[in-house]
Amino acid sequence: MTFLNGNDLKTIAIGFSMAILFVGCQDNYKRVGEEAEKKIIPQGVAKNFRLTYTETPEKMNSEDNKESRVIAILSSPLSEDFDNQDFKYRTFPEGLLVEFYDDQRNKSIIEADYAIIYSLTNVIDLRGNVLIETHDGKKLESPQLYWDRGNNWIFTQEKFKYTNPEDGTIMDGEGMDFNKDFSYFNAHKTFGLMTIKEDPS
Repeated sequence: MTFLNGNDLKTIAIGFSMAILFVGCQDNYKRVGEEAEKKIIPQGVAKNFRLTYTETPEKMNSEDNKESRVIAILSSPLSEDFDNQDFKYRTFPEGLLVEFYDDQRNKSIIEADYAIIYSLTNVIDLRGNVLIETHDGKKLESPQLYWDRGNNWIFTQEKFKYTNPEDGTIMDGEGMDFNKDFSYFNAHKTFGLMTIKEDPS
């Protein structure tokens, strides 16, 4: 009968421990590129989406029947709702059309090929062939615009083309900000020819 000495037992124990360590540390983690991306799935998808914003002249009680007026209609062929994310948003991957109505019920429009509405900040990111056209014919075209709905403020750092039929002017530029009805307009850079009417006084 053969007995194992202390060194033999240590060698067997180390070998056994190393085998368990290597088997336990196998890399069976499936990678795509560096790391697999987490899939983000919308909580809701709507086709032929249409949302109407209304307001009443005065605060209403539950039994009042005062008339409300339409202030905006937002429509899109497809809407994806990502309000299930930490930073909530809604996308319009097939385009967006917003029709605005002022107090006299004059209609102005904003349209774009793609849009994202960020619910928490109340900002809309409009991309691709963005067009704003007011009821009096003023027109702004740009590849991208941001619209802050809370402050009724629109801005971009991209190139733009602004057409004003009242003055007969066309302005090309890069970067600007303005309010929704174009009563305040601040262009950061302008180029090309522009006709400016003089004030007779």
